Amino acid sequence: MARAWLLVFWGMIFGGEIAAQSAVDAPRPEEKEKQQHAVAKAEEKRAQRTNVIEFSGARAFTEKELRSQLKEQLTTIDQYGLTPARADDLAFFLELFYRKHGYAKVSVRYAIQGGNRLRLEINEGALTTLGTVTFEGNAGEPTAKLFDYVVGPTRERYSKLQRSLPFVTADINEGIDLLHRFYVAEGFLDVAIDPPRYTYHDEVSRVDVIIPIHEGRQYFFGDVSFTGQKIYDAETLRGQIDDLLKQPYTDARVDDIPRRLQAYFKARGYYEAKAQATGDPAAAQSGRVPVHVVISSGPVYRFDEVIVHGLTRLHPGYVTKRFTSLKGKTYSPDVLDDKFRALMRSGLFSVLKIEPTPIANEETLLLNISAEEAKSKEVGFSLGYGTYEGIIVGAQFRERDLFGTGRPLTTSIELSQRGYKGEVDYEDPYLFDTDFSFKDRLAALTFDYDGYSKFEVGDRIELTRKITKQYEAGLVFAARHVDITSASIASRFLGSTSYFIDSIGFTQTLDLRESPLVSPRGFVANNTFDAATKALGSEVQLVRTTIRLAYFLPFGPKSLTPGVAADQTLPPLRRWFDQSALAFGARGGLLHSLNNSGPDEETTLPIDERFFNGGATTVRSFGERDLGPHDPKGNPIGGEFFTVFNVEYTYPLYGELQGAVFFDAGNLLPSSEEPGVGDMRYALGLGLRYKLPIGPIRLDYGFNPDQESGEDFGAFHLSFGFAF
Repeated sequence: MARAWLLVFWGMIFGGEIAAQSAVDAPRPEEKEKQQHAVAKAEEKRAQRTNVIEFSGARAFTEKELRSQLKEQLTTIDQYGLTPARADDLAFFLELFYRKHGYAKVSVRYAIQGGNRLRLEINEGALTTLGTVTFEGNAGEPTAKLFDYVVGPTRERYSKLQRSLPFVTADINEGIDLLHRFYVAEGFLDVAIDPPRYTYHDEVSRVDVIIPIHEGRQYFFGDVSFTGQKIYDAETLRGQIDDLLKQPYTDARVDDIPRRLQAYFKARGYYEAKAQATGDPAAAQSGRVPVHVVISSGPVYRFDEVIVHGLTRLHPGYVTKRFTSLKGKTYSPDVLDDKFRALMRSGLFSVLKIEPTPIANEETLLLNISAEEAKSKEVGFSLGYGTYEGIIVGAQFRERDLFGTGRPLTTSIELSQRGYKGEVDYEDPYLFDTDFSFKDRLAALTFDYDGYSKFEVGDRIELTRKITKQYEAGLVFAARHVDITSASIASRFLGSTSYFIDSIGFTQTLDLRESPLVSPRGFVANNTFDAATKALGSEVQLVRTTIRLAYFLPFGPKSLTPGVAADQTLPPLRRWFDQSALAFGARGGLLHSLNNSGPDEETTLPIDERFFNGGATTVRSFGERDLGPHDPKGNPIGGEFFTVFNVEYTYPLYGELQGAVFFDAGNLLPSSEEPGVGDMRYALGLGLRYKLPIGPIRLDYGFNPDQESGEDFGAFHLSFGFAF
């Protein structure tokens, strides 16, 4: 079910973050940001209530806004007393604030009254706007692009729709600095930008700007030569840096060449590989700069023994056995990093440091692993809300390291306005010290759907294995008992109301996404198949299969990872575009009775085994489960075949807040005898997204463009996670 968590599970004890193979004593960025926010909030409150200051002459800004801008200085005066020096600082910073918003001729005078009160007399002057910006000498780059750089620092503080911007000298100078960096990044190494010339039009309070540019020659990469222990031919080595060489020449790209080549050699076992690249613009011919690369590959190293330090409760074998398969294999930093991340994802460690150490004269690497265990017990509570489920509260206890084996055991309960659920989950991530993962989930729940209520108890066992880094397959065995405890739906639509269903199934997932929880990029496909038969002791006989395909296409470059700000040298419109994304999804499912589906009570599949459509993750113009067949009372009764197609475009609004535009289509057919895309229903809608480290909170409204009799105009959905 779709839901939005207001407070997601928090733990009394947390493990370390997956960031690097080393220990870091500095506070985490989120902790530091939280502390800074708390200090700023306290200063804001103190600045608003202090009575030591009086503003006079302020028209453009309210007193509350001015106090907020001067909160640090006001807090200092409130704590340590008013002095002429502090009063002077206050007036100075107030002038800076006004000039930052285009009041170029502002003046602020201060007067200390009675020894403990300060009066700030503000003469704002006229708001000065930015007029025309003219560039002289820009033969190699278009004026429109240069303009975006120059006005970018000012534009950041105002709506993208605001046409008239204030004139701020400091912003113009910052924009020119960005412009210079842009030119250098485009290979104009000799570029020079003269100080801007300003023309003041006092009668209209406008300033025109002329920016003289001396571009010089644009440089590109010329011949690249390789010497030293090259191992590989020049064509192979050049292939590792070919994308760099196609771009304009810059020192930053030259510095990137050794990093690329060292990574290439180390991925092939050359642990001590070194490279050095030097370019000589003075020797350039026709703007082509020659580059010389010296390589020292060293010998090929192989993995050897593993030594673990620092464990107190967890058995050392849990760690060493993860590296057993590497012994004797060629060194690879990527393989080592995968092992490290897998161990950190277990939550068993707060610090994990892996140090490959060369063994003298053997060309092998001893892996020294230093570990600091995270506390294994975790207690958490949750509070949330879902459009369909209403208020949701829950509690969880987790033991991450059961008996020192590294196997987690989790118990949880959850209550909502529609029912309750209790679960016990046991996991063995390395069953019998193999690459197979074992999960066993025992659950009991009640739930009130529209038209019927149920009680269910069951067990689900999964045996999965990562075949490759991106592909996972598994077997699933499930045994459940379902009771329909009450219903307003006629029995002929319900099917069996009390039954055991035992099934065996197969799942496979191909996940090529990067950052699947925050800003996914790439393709993911998932397929399930399960069968319930009398041979397994099942009272219901059926086969069921589903498929899911999704592709996520962020418009920003791959280097624009979550938590990393967009490149500030880019124009605002480009930065906005880089934070936008398209997503495409397609899903389908087919359910078929093995003893003939039909309208009769004896042969109709139980309602709780059928598919439903509509809701926050399917066709969003319908309420949850409300698309498709209904009984005469208007209760949804599900179907045996469904499809869902989604397209969604997201774009930045402010900070972590995003907007969304989406189109959904889908159907739900009562019988699987004639599957297809007939009777399709649609949704057009708008939404908001607030990005959290574990996924977005979503608010959507889907409009029904082909509304039929008795259907709603559309539907609101508040939920958590991605729509598909």
